[in-house]
Amino acid sequence: MRVRVLLLSLWTFIVGGCTLGPDYERPPVAEPDSFRMQQGESLEEVSLADLGWWELFQDENLQALIRKALVENKDVRIAVVRVREARAQLAATGADQFPRIDGKGSIQRNQVSQAVVRQFGLGRGGGATIPQIPATNQFRATVDLSFELDFWGRLRRATEAAQADLLARESARRTVILTLVSDLATAYFELRSLDAELESAKRILRTRQEGHDLVRLRKFVGQRSTRDIRREEQEVARARAVIPDLERQIGQKEHQLSLLMGRNPARIIRGTSLRDQPLAPEVPAGLPSALLERRPDIVEAEQKLVAANAKIGVAKAAFFPQISLTGNFGAQSLQFADLFAGSSRVWMFGPTLTVPLFDTGRNLANLEVTQAQQEQAVISYEKIIQQAFREVEDALLAHQKIREIRAERERLVALSREAFELARLEYLNGKASYLEVLTAQRELFNAETVLVQTQRNQLLAVVQLYKSLGGGWMPEPVSEDLAMREAPE
Repeated sequence: MRVRVLLLSLWTFIVGGCTLGPDYERPPVAEPDSFRMQQGESLEEVSLADLGWWELFQDENLQALIRKALVENKDVRIAVVRVREARAQLAATGADQFPRIDGKGSIQRNQVSQAVVRQFGLGRGGGATIPQIPATNQFRATVDLSFELDFWGRLRRATEAAQADLLARESARRTVILTLVSDLATAYFELRSLDAELESAKRILRTRQEGHDLVRLRKFVGQRSTRDIRREEQEVARARAVIPDLERQIGQKEHQLSLLMGRNPARIIRGTSLRDQPLAPEVPAGLPSALLERRPDIVEAEQKLVAANAKIGVAKAAFFPQISLTGNFGAQSLQFADLFAGSSRVWMFGPTLTVPLFDTGRNLANLEVTQAQQEQAVISYEKIIQQAFREVEDALLAHQKIREIRAERERLVALSREAFELARLEYLNGKASYLEVLTAQRELFNAETVLVQTQRNQLLAVVQLYKSLGGGWMPEPVSEDLAMREAPE
């Protein structure tokens, strides 16, 4: 009973012992009450980032590409393995807080040295010969116990750091997913933009060829000169040269998408055209304070700070004595048949005390290292928060201004198309030169190309806003219909 009470008291002291090092507290962050580009608007907790990527991107082909990429992308797979590694490391570190029991067995055959016998005075005098001591066997089987008493919280702090490392790895995995979804959507919209530019370039080429045929016909009847034909041939050649370059860019963009999907370069199946892509609903950015919990890169930085803070406690505990309990219980015999007899029983139990006396300043240097790493983690945490606020403000600004730019670009295309039709009509009536028609036509095509690029930029601004707000890493709920659709036959 006394032994049980003693062990219970000792265990209570171990568990409730002091824990060295500072307890973690989130550093104060100077966060704004609202985003600069949303000042004057009603503040709401709902945010664009609350939407899942499958809700934001309505193109079914784009959704299929994202689903495949989330499974096959190599960066995502590496991030998943790193989480598994951190989870195993946490289990290994946490196991140090509990006793370790090992089974040991050994067989030894010993021969005593004749010189040793002589040194002990055996066989001296009287001409007696030294007796030959035969070799002996020794059999041993024990169960060994080792247990470090965590008086100063060294093992608890190490486990705390490993737990934070695991959460940081998990947040890093979410960052990889967020980046993958946004990069894939960006590349897809850029591909659809190139498709629209290629379609426009082919239309321009057809128009140039029709104009060339018209000029040749009018020259045949004596209404136009050879100079008009040469000028139109130049326009045809210029329009034809654009097409191969766009086809090159399209092929390279398909290769980029294939890599993001974790497969070899292949053709990408298209979906909705760029012009028909649905725009994001008008959802506010939400509250700035929500970024601290939603963006996985901020969560990762904070967990790294938690780990660095806990490692200070590990370094401080190295200055204090380390107490361990060791023991073994088993049997030892010269004959294997007697190994399990009661008289062969052996056991040992007792504490081991290790006191740091002189280490040439190693422990002090290690403590300074951990403190410097903790200060770096604080600065990195503050920096990444400021970077997040800046990315959101940039995305909000781009999203707002590009809408205004698109309205003006659409107006410019309408005016350019009207000017071209007027110039073409005047040319057919002999009231304008063909150079005026070419100029009006070139301005129309340029305005249409810029409008396509503006439509692309508007979609990319939505993607960037969605990413900067921390949306896109949430897992998609698997419906029964989707599961049946993707199940192998």
